Amino acid sequence: MSIPEPCRRFASLTTAHVADACLRAGLPVRCAPAAVRPVLLGGRLAGRVRPTRHVGSVDIFLEAIDLAAPGDVLVVDNAGRTDESCVGDLVVREAQAAGLAGVVVWGLHRDTADIQVIGLPVFSLGAIPTGPLRLDPRPPSALTSAEVGRWTVGDHDLVLGDDDGVLFVPADRAGELCDLAASIRETERRQAERIHAGVSLREQVRFDAYLARRAVDPTLTFREHLRAVGGAIEE
Repeated sequence: MSIPEPCRRFASLTTAHVADACLRAGLPVRCAPAAVRPVLLGGRLAGRVRPTRHVGSVDIFLEAIDLAAPGDVLVVDNAGRTDESCVGDLVVREAQAAGLAGVVVWGLHRDTADIQVIGLPVFSLGAIPTGPLRLDPRPPSALTSAEVGRWTVGDHDLVLGDDDGVLFVPADRAGELCDLAASIRETERRQAERIHAGVSLREQVRFDAYLARRAVDPTLTFREHLRAVGGAIEE
């Protein structure tokens, strides 16, 4: 599956659906730390990672954007620093003008009001008025990989973002993950409809049977039970 197709399909999914799909597929669930939040709620992004490591100067971002293809997402590694911002409104405007799908910052941004007006999805650890006050040596990996929390990502990855946060998935497994995520979404929708109709979730997942089986076999997990009855929760 080409890269644009899973990105298009994500419009009907959520990061939660895809995270559950990663778990079901036996892949690491590579979430950005929970503190990485959207600057403007309701924003969604999906695209190939365009990585860059910040060293104190904006030119590294311009170079990364110059290398990017439309639909890419600029993923900025500023080592999770909270003493300086590294992305402001001009970088976000430049990314938007180049056709990028958004920006993810492992660090802080500034110019919040302007970024909200621009409307391009931006995710970061928060805001601070000061820009960088240092200039460090540029590492060889400055334009080939980025660290976000404990994960190292590159252009072989897709990044997905919504109000729940940011998730990275391998591009070569994206089609499979979208299929699994769509299946999970449909199961959850059916479960929600049945709850609304008066059938409790405990009834749907045969929770009484699980408790009875667990009394006999204390090693039985809820996930094992759900796989047996076809439930989606915790799978």
